[in-house]
Amino acid sequence: MTQTALEQKWAQEEQEKVPSLDDAYSEDGSLAVEKLEDSVVNRIPQPTGWRVIILPYRGAEKTKGGIVLSDQTREKQQLTTVCGYVLAVGDLAYKDEAKFPNGPWCAKGDWVIFGRYAGARIGLDGGEIRILNDDEILARINNPEDILHM
Repeated sequence: MTQTALEQKWAQEEQEKVPSLDDAYSEDGSLAVEKLEDSVVNRIPQPTGWRVIILPYRGAEKTKGGIVLSDQTREKQQLTTVCGYVLAVGDLAYKDEAKFPNGPWCAKGDWVIFGRYAGARIGLDGGEIRILNDDEILARINNPEDILHM
């Protein structure tokens, strides 16, 4: 079967695509961090001290009814999100027994809720990560879809 010129162009663009944080997100908005290539993971900053690195939840590209959301709507949703995936935890995070008598509030691989304006936003590979202090984590959740407000 012959490809059209446009299909050939898309295939070529797909082959030349540089790995990025976007690769962790699927079309339905779910996150598969294991899909990230090592070259991307190695560029994610390692948190120092009591800091935690979060990958904000992005949300789906389509509504449940099948309406495709605009890039602007998805960017706004990502900026206003209050939940994310813990990518890394600093070596001193949750070590203060007076502050955290019951142990860590979260660990690598957890979904968490944080304040809307908490932490520092860092652009990385066309995506965004957040660097938060360990005490800026408000709660742990099982699934970000449980708390979305769209």
